[in-house]
Amino acid sequence: MNKVLNYLACAIMITSVCLPTYALAEDVKPISGEDQITIDVPVTLKVANVVFNMDHIALSGDMPIGMKYMDLLNRKMSKDKTPGKIIAVFHGPAAFMALNDQAYNVNRKVTTGNPYKGLIEELVASGVQIEECAVSLKNNGWTNKDLLPEVKVNAGAIGRLIQLTQEGYVQIQP
Repeated sequence: MNKVLNYLACAIMITSVCLPTYALAEDVKPISGEDQITIDVPVTLKVANVVFNMDHIALSGDMPIGMKYMDLLNRKMSKDKTPGKIIAVFHGPAAFMALNDQAYNVNRKVTTGNPYKGLIEELVASGVQIEECAVSLKNNGWTNKDLLPEVKVNAGAIGRLIQLTQEGYVQIQP
């Protein structure tokens, strides 16, 4: 059992470090001359079932890093015709990111609405499944009506992450 847990821990760490490079390498523009980037280890995925553990706020400027990587990976999978599924599980301190405008304004004490709404709508439209933790809903006094309409509610984030890992999903921790 310890070998399995060590393997999973290594897989999570490796993917959380390597995914940005993998996803962003696709966006690199060719450079001429001796400064050109040469790929020595091409990456080809046969299947990519990935769960993004969205349990904390990690931003690059105002852009949530996890959502950016979901989008980059989703585009890469689509371009390469890689079968699989991307699921994002929002919970804990990042749970508010899946709220509708009204609930977001109350929770964040603003009047701007949810700035992540458009990103989530685009991700869902492109095939990414967005989930919110029922425990986070309960702990914050929210209900399903407080979420963006595209968001599904799971019974609990930790159990869901374990379930998806047991089903062969690779967990990304942005």
